[in-house]
Amino acid sequence: MYSETYKIAEHNIRICSLYDEVHTLCKDYQYSGYTDFTVEIKQQDIDFERRKSFDENIVHRYSDSYLETLAVYRKICEKLIEENIILFHGSSVAVDGVAYLFTAGSGVGKSTHTRLWKEYFGKRAIMVNDDKPLLKADSGSITIFGTPWNGKHKLGSNIAVPLKSICVIMRSEQNHIEQITGSHAYTMLLQHAYKPMNMHKLAKTLDILDMISNNTAVYKLYCNMEVKAAEVAYNAMKG
Repeated sequence: MYSETYKIAEHNIRICSLYDEVHTLCKDYQYSGYTDFTVEIKQQDIDFERRKSFDENIVHRYSDSYLETLAVYRKICEKLIEENIILFHGSSVAVDGVAYLFTAGSGVGKSTHTRLWKEYFGKRAIMVNDDKPLLKADSGSITIFGTPWNGKHKLGSNIAVPLKSICVIMRSEQNHIEQITGSHAYTMLLQHAYKPMNMHKLAKTLDILDMISNNTAVYKLYCNMEVKAAEVAYNAMKG
């Protein structure tokens, strides 16, 4: 059994695991001090992740140590829901200390788009998380956190940044962005948020999404993969 404490989304979390891969993943978040809660993984948690990958028609055979990293994050996210913190699938970049979050269907190019922001803004732009950031709704404001689960390219930072806006990306030859509101915006957020199976936690997640949709501008961006797309998106999303 491997055990270590990490500070993730302002919470000190002790991770007790069967393998050490998750600790390599989380090394930049290591923390020495008290713990808010403990996540302990057993073999049945790993087996659950394997069954889930089969159910989702993922044919790649993952190792137990990799599946354990997913099991750890699932347990962390389930716990943090009670603190108004949820997992959102997307790629986030911060410019001048303010974050912008992009989501899209698989293969559309959300990671490619945030890299365009890095190219356009240079050192002014910092990657927050390229895959699975955490969002916290609190007193009318939304904060986005970098996490160790930051995509296959490991692009992200151990930072917390106020979130300005969220955008869903659609491929197009021409760059065009429009704000979406109401049920359309809420549906988009729901589609890309982590949804727990526990009904109480699911209801709490829906409440958090409602707070996010009420306090964050939501856009739809039709774009190509040229740097101009980053300029068009920023000029609208900065407000």
